[in-house]
Order: sequence, then C-alpha cells, then structure tokens
Amino acid sequence: MNVELPLIILVGIVGYFGIKLMRPPTWLIVVLLLGGFLLADTFLAPAIESGTRTGVDAVNNTVK
Repeated sequence: MNVELPLIILVGIVGYFGIKLMRPPTWLIVVLLLGGFLLADTFLAPAIESGTRTGVDAVNNTVK
C-alpha cells in the first residue's frame, strides 16, 4: 500500500502539531513565515529551491 500526500498537506500537519505541542511564541512563527516570504525574491532563492528539491527527491527516492 503506497500513500501519496501533497507536500503542502504534510507541512501543514507537521506545522499544526509542532505549534500545538511545542507552543512557540507567536512572534517567532510570524518572523519565520515573513522571513521565508521575503527570502523568496533574493539571491538565496535558487539555493533554497535546490535544497528543497533535493530533500523532496531524497524523501521520494527519485533519481534524476
């Protein structure tokens, strides 16, 4: 039995339970989300995308 879940659902579930169990301060959540959004348009974006793609490929066991 093979279950395929979209990454955004998995991230949402991990985020929800992470916030419920660890109870980080609200300002930290806002800073991390806003920081990620602002980094998307910088010179670091290709490195972040490459790292994310590599991580997804490692989890899914796909080889290019």
